[in-house]
Amino acid sequence: MQDNKISILLVEDDEVDVMNIQRAFKKNHITNPVHVAGNGLEALAMLRGLDGREKLTPAPKIILLDINMPKMNGIEFLTELRTDPELRAISVFVLTTSDEEKDRVAAYDMNVAGYILKPVEPGKFMEAVKTLDVFWSLIELP
Repeated sequence: MQDNKISILLVEDDEVDVMNIQRAFKKNHITNPVHVAGNGLEALAMLRGLDGREKLTPAPKIILLDINMPKMNGIEFLTELRTDPELRAISVFVLTTSDEEKDRVAAYDMNVAGYILKPVEPGKFMEAVKTLDVFWSLIELP
């Protein structure tokens, strides 16, 4: 995927998880630009250019999304994203600690590309990111 240089939007409120994801990207030689939003509202503002934020142009092709966040959680964000004609085609991968069946069903009902539980162990986290990179390189993104 690093040849395309498509951008990724990481929607995550936990700073430690953000650092872990960035570290895993670096270790797996994923050099795509990564934009970070702390919750769903902030992510939508970045995607739409609202609240004094510059619009991400071009829009990211991939969103890594946590479910449990303040202000607007991941499911609420997905609902808003999928109803927006300009944003609904973005591939979303849920990367979360939520193993709730209702969250998993709700996410897949909104056409997420994958639902990945955040591994606690750093080595397994690196493997999860490596698997994502392999998947991204195999699919054709619009």
